[in-house]
Amino acid sequence: MARYGSGHKAQTRARVVEAAGRRLKEDGIDGAGVSALMSDAGLTNGAFYAHFASKDELVAVVLADQLTKQLDALRALPDDGHSLQSYIEGYLSASHRDQRENGCPSAALLSEISRSTPIVQESFTDGLEAMITIVASRTHIDDTAAARTIAIGLMSSLIGTLQLSRAVSDPTLSNEILAAGLATAFRLLEK
Repeated sequence: MARYGSGHKAQTRARVVEAAGRRLKEDGIDGAGVSALMSDAGLTNGAFYAHFASKDELVAVVLADQLTKQLDALRALPDDGHSLQSYIEGYLSASHRDQRENGCPSAALLSEISRSTPIVQESFTDGLEAMITIVASRTHIDDTAAARTIAIGLMSSLIGTLQLSRAVSDPTLSNEILAAGLATAFRLLEK
């Protein structure tokens, strides 16, 4: 029997997390079963419990991974006052709206996260707190409490706008929602 190298389990787990991130954002937490999640990673159901104790643990790990990637993208932006606006424009773009599986986990899964188990909610809370902190620092507002309030308002506006733009059946209204969200987000930054 061939034995795998020392990094094989970690690589396999990372592959599952990556594939599950796309599937969960596309089909939702309840809409994506363990079988589909493992199949997307090229594995069988039997391999699941070698990596995760439960589906909730996988969802929590996926959220942490996805939010960390968003944080890394924000941290990598030049702190010049304009790059946050560029990030917002990308977030509230038709492309982001139309590619749910490659986009923000918050906008794709928020309603399900609110009904999930504590491990899932804690993972999301940790990621959102970190996001609020980095966005607040990019507002360049000296008053820490005011910067945090703007960051929370901005994150709420971005996520809610993207969710609304995806929920309506009228493409014109969807585009109008994105445009209104952009205008609102930019007004928040002017404070």
